[in-house]
Amino acid sequence: MRTPSAPTVRAAVASALAVVTMMSVSGCSSDDENTEEVSVEPQPPAQSPPAAVTPAGIVTDFAPVNALTFEPATRTLVALTDESTSVSLIREDAPAQTRAIDLGSTGADVIAGRDSTVLVPMDGGIARIDTADGQRTDLALDADALSAVDLPDGTTAVGDDTGTVRVLDASGQVTSTVSGGSVTSADALASTEKGVSVLDRRQTSVTDLDLDDGTLGVALRAGEGAAQMTSDEFGRLLVTDSTGTELLVFTSHDLLMRQRFPVGSKPWAIAYDERSGIVWVTLPALNEVVGYTLDTGIPVEAERLTTVRQPDSIAVDADTGDLYVGSATGDGLQRIPAASR
Repeated sequence: MRTPSAPTVRAAVASALAVVTMMSVSGCSSDDENTEEVSVEPQPPAQSPPAAVTPAGIVTDFAPVNALTFEPATRTLVALTDESTSVSLIREDAPAQTRAIDLGSTGADVIAGRDSTVLVPMDGGIARIDTADGQRTDLALDADALSAVDLPDGTTAVGDDTGTVRVLDASGQVTSTVSGGSVTSADALASTEKGVSVLDRRQTSVTDLDLDDGTLGVALRAGEGAAQMTSDEFGRLLVTDSTGTELLVFTSHDLLMRQRFPVGSKPWAIAYDERSGIVWVTLPALNEVVGYTLDTGIPVEAERLTTVRQPDSIAVDADTGDLYVGSATGDGLQRIPAASR
């Protein structure tokens, strides 16, 4: 583990896509700025150099990984592989019994769902895969699905490449739809106890959704080039700004930017460990993963670890705190036990 450098605080408050002035918050300066709606071309992760340092933890041979998640009920690591056309189920208690499932299409992501399942949004709908037995259920949509999340009421929200978010019941029937407005691409969805929010990489924005009346709520700029989003048990939205090289922290529903911190390189994948309260961010340009705590009002670097080449995906085992990092170039699947850090 490399000794972390003293963090440099750069705090500012983002403004809404429409002209919105945000009040200053504890730990942030009152340097408000109004910005107009923007459109950017989403950029891929930064290219990694060949690994010059031995990666932390244990690395096993594996196909290039496009996305990762950890399903806690069955303790299964789930990887999107084969140019996003296949899902691999890797049981922690029996890694040699990895099960591969051909999607027959190109998946956009893999997301832990309810009842030991994972969700794979694809062109034409979403696939729900049971990690216990590999059984797959497809819900068809006339859309190119990019994101999905299970909601507390038993429904599932699905976002597509036009910015439309649909809510499906268990049978796949659409019960409500949010479309139009400033959201042009629903690249990631997050559900907290305060509601559902959507990340739009083209507009580099985060927007609250009102699923009850099918309308968009408050929207805020998410840096200069938002990449990925997750949430935590406190209802915070955690976003990587790859172009602006920052970690952004929003409160959901009322949608205020509470923390904004420079990470020194182009961050990409993000995962939150509820056990330790650490948010993990990968830095592909450096072949590193960095952990930050958020409980002091600003992110504070807790750990910095070397990774496999091109660490474009990350997952956390919330029970143990073990980290999993996937190489997008086929340089291996990395497990970093919490006990070894």
